Amino acid sequence: MVESKFYKQKQTPQNNNLKKYIRNFITKFLITIIIMLLLLIGFKTNIDFKNSFNKYVYNTSLPFTDFKELYDTYFKGTKNKDNTKEVFNEQLTYTDKSMYEDGVKLTVSKNYLVKALDSGIVVFIGEKDKYGKTIIIQQMNGVDVFYGNVNSSVNMYDYIEKGSLIGEVIDTKLYLAFQKEGNFVDYKEYLK
Repeated sequence: MVESKFYKQKQTPQNNNLKKYIRNFITKFLITIIIMLLLLIGFKTNIDFKNSFNKYVYNTSLPFTDFKELYDTYFKGTKNKDNTKEVFNEQLTYTDKSMYEDGVKLTVSKNYLVKALDSGIVVFIGEKDKYGKTIIIQQMNGVDVFYGNVNSSVNMYDYIEKGSLIGEVIDTKLYLAFQKEGNFVDYKEYLK
């Protein structure tokens, strides 16, 4: 009889933990179902809800840089990091600049190496009308920078430090455009 009391006392804390785990799981599962039902009801009954949801989810640019800031804040210091970086001291130098489409056209030297104007994430590499081969970097300040007429030396979703090499100009024209929250903005405040 002494052994059975000991056995019951030893198993009680584990049973309590199991009950808490099951209770938490069921609560989270029910909350998820309620949220899904509310979303489905919203889609069925309200056209404005559906349109605004689709506009926000499908037509709005996802700010990867916000996630990068959160990651740096909470997780960056937890791992050993390698502090070595490539040295690239190329400054943005050009002989002429003129308005072009939604941005600026800079005349640069042949085989000009293009550096990132600010830190950010590569969100596009490919052809753009009127810009040719283009790299788009979403900077940490929320501005998307289009680097046009550039052969890329980066990959999609690479995190690029300010001043890092991103590519080489194809001829002597470098096209830059700056977009914030879906609207092109004046290049003069970003080129100094």
